[in-house]
Amino acid sequence: MPQFELIMPKMGESVAEATIIKWSKNEGDNINTDETVLEIATDKVDTEVPSPFAGKLLKKLFNEGDVVQVGKVIAIIGDGDVTATAPVASDTTTAPDIKVADVVTESNDITTQNNYNNSNKFYSPLVKNIAKAEGVSLQELEAIAGTGANGRVTKNDVLDYIPQRGAQQASPTPQAIVTPALQTATVAPTATKSNVWIGPNDEIIEMDRMRKLIADHMVMSKQTSPHVTSFVECDVTNMVAWREKNKKEFEKREKEKITFTPLFIEAVARAIKDFPMVNVSVDGNRIIKRKEINIGMAAALPSGNLIVPVIRNADQKNLIGLTKAVNDFAARARANKLQADEIQGGTFTISNVGNFGNVMGTPIINQPQVAILATGAIRKKPAVMETEFGDVIAVRQMMYLSLSYDHRVVDGMLGGSFLRKIADYLEQFDVNRPF
Repeated sequence: MPQFELIMPKMGESVAEATIIKWSKNEGDNINTDETVLEIATDKVDTEVPSPFAGKLLKKLFNEGDVVQVGKVIAIIGDGDVTATAPVASDTTTAPDIKVADVVTESNDITTQNNYNNSNKFYSPLVKNIAKAEGVSLQELEAIAGTGANGRVTKNDVLDYIPQRGAQQASPTPQAIVTPALQTATVAPTATKSNVWIGPNDEIIEMDRMRKLIADHMVMSKQTSPHVTSFVECDVTNMVAWREKNKKEFEKREKEKITFTPLFIEAVARAIKDFPMVNVSVDGNRIIKRKEINIGMAAALPSGNLIVPVIRNADQKNLIGLTKAVNDFAARARANKLQADEIQGGTFTISNVGNFGNVMGTPIINQPQVAILATGAIRKKPAVMETEFGDVIAVRQMMYLSLSYDHRVVDGMLGGSFLRKIADYLEQFDVNRPF
């Protein structure tokens, strides 16, 4: 049986490297086709790497914690002795020219070699190793303006900073650090490590990598955008009745279960067309008006963390297309199968807090967007209805919608009108519509 090269897979158009976080197989272990060999992580998503071949893991070419370029050979699979002794690219993909690239694979556990773990910010192993090799302190690293996703510091940011260190350190007047997300004259506050009292019976739980990313992103969002949240109560009796009437036939015909999520996304996409200035981003003093309506949907991961896959051009999909996209993303999120590009490029986000039995929420904006919708639980409630014979009290299916928005660019009139329009589309749902 010939030997096969297992390649670091391409995780998306914008992802050039990934970190090996865990080998699921040891050298000498047998591997079935499509069986997981290792787990990898990028700055945006974690995933498993299955083997396209059956055989035996002959050689692991990288260690846990190593940062590996896309396209590099990471393991040899076969049934005999391995002759490869070093990583070899299987195609023309090569690593970028990094001055300290040799530091990356010096240890089996890169993350324990630095003293940057006291920071509440997330830094990739490559960034921390470059900083360590160049003697960049934690204080300096936290002051670097990141150009990566969510303002994260990338290897290029560190390499660009190093030649300027001498001039910056010699300057008698401290200069304000301006991040791309917040072009102001002052420095945004940075979360610092607090002295928390720990009791003798308390348990200390280290944040996992995803939780650190979420924490960074949430703090950054609150520092960037002045949040305002508006609420409306919405009568969705017709929508609930339509789904109840059609869900069995829908599943039988389309082989898909229809939830309320695609119905919410459909209403939001229609409302964005009515109020396009909600579908924007802020870049300093500029407003970027998005042409595409790409709606993110918060989905649960097996770890309990949340991730936000993006349904692109949601306004161009019919209800069947939205349902298929929602179900596909939800299933692959649970299986850690999402690709990095699938959680990027969102222009608006929906978070269904009703899944947890909550009636409403005040969600934090998913930067660089300017608004996010929370949909509460649908509950039967008595409500006053106007009829031709006068007002009556009836049992209706009611829910709360809450919209958090960036008050720099979305004022109360725009935010409130947009939220009301979403509710109008849900309340005016045609109970006789086809699917």
